[in-house]
Amino acid sequence: MATDGQRFDDRRPVPVRTILATIGLVLATLIAIRMVQLLANVIGLLVVAGFFAIVLTPAVDFLERRGMRRSLSTIVVFLVGLSLLGGMLVVFIQPIAREVNGFIDDFPEFVENAREGRGPTGRLVQRFDIDTYIEENQEEWQQGLRNAGAPALGVLRRVAGGVFAFLTILVLTFLMVLEGPKLTAASLTAISSRYRERVRHVAADCAKAVTGYMAGNLLISVVAGVTTFVFLTIAGVPFAGVLGLWVAFADLIPLVGATLGAIPTIGVAFLSSPGRGIAALIFYIVYQQLENHILQPTIMSRTVAINPLAVLVSVLVGVQLFGVVGALLAIPAAGILQVIVRNIYDEREGRLKEEPTVGTDEIPVSEVDGA
Repeated sequence: MATDGQRFDDRRPVPVRTILATIGLVLATLIAIRMVQLLANVIGLLVVAGFFAIVLTPAVDFLERRGMRRSLSTIVVFLVGLSLLGGMLVVFIQPIAREVNGFIDDFPEFVENAREGRGPTGRLVQRFDIDTYIEENQEEWQQGLRNAGAPALGVLRRVAGGVFAFLTILVLTFLMVLEGPKLTAASLTAISSRYRERVRHVAADCAKAVTGYMAGNLLISVVAGVTTFVFLTIAGVPFAGVLGLWVAFADLIPLVGATLGAIPTIGVAFLSSPGRGIAALIFYIVYQQLENHILQPTIMSRTVAINPLAVLVSVLVGVQLFGVVGALLAIPAAGILQVIVRNIYDEREGRLKEEPTVGTDEIPVSEVDGA
């Protein structure tokens, strides 16, 4: 029988090559993690641009099938999209700028009325002795205004960064859409011929899941905006058009979008009159119940059926990584992962389908997209 010392002596030493390979893998992993951290902004821009490229590609392919060159069809789709975006911004900005200019023009009279105790603002000032408080703290406020340059500079930097990011995403999206077929073909050639056709089908189904979700979400947002506009117009609440657009934009954000859109709208209605504010509050409570229990299940069940817990987790992760844009991308990304995981699971179980499925009911992606 071998003793413990003999067993210890019989152990083979770890080859130097194995040690060096392990150290190399650890270093490569650390370098990769560091590179991801350094390039996080660039990766984020590429992800957002890729998402918009997937959304816009069907429109470009439609024009290309009608005989238009891909370069020209890409330009047409982008010009139409930018025109719509510019038109919505004009609709937003014009009434805001008009009201701000009117407030600036009326501000001296507003201050005078407040000092003399005229009007509701003047009565409020006199009741709470606000004018005395303003006089006592006037020097501190002036000093704060003098020191407001640094925060303002930070705001300008963030605005400039946002504009740069928008232009970068625009250019990246344009190039991705324009070179989409070439990029797809080049990527597929790098994959083994054994899996090439399967990867192509899964990628196409992932793209269908994204476009289907965005189409459904856009339709729900349009319904929310139009319904808001009609209600505010009937109720006589000012800025019905702007508030309707705001609700439509906010409703694009999953889970919390409808609430974000309703809060300022209800506030404006209350400023108009308490009765209109109460009516707006009741309207949004009823509408959100209809949207959550009728619109969302009916429309989204025809696109990508995702577990509610997966929706919540994906939205939280998206917000943490990319803010509001991440919230918009979260559910489509979850839909893509669902298609891929379902395909891998089916293969592991030995029941790989000719077509990937989504949801717990295993609905074929083509039926979801067709619906």
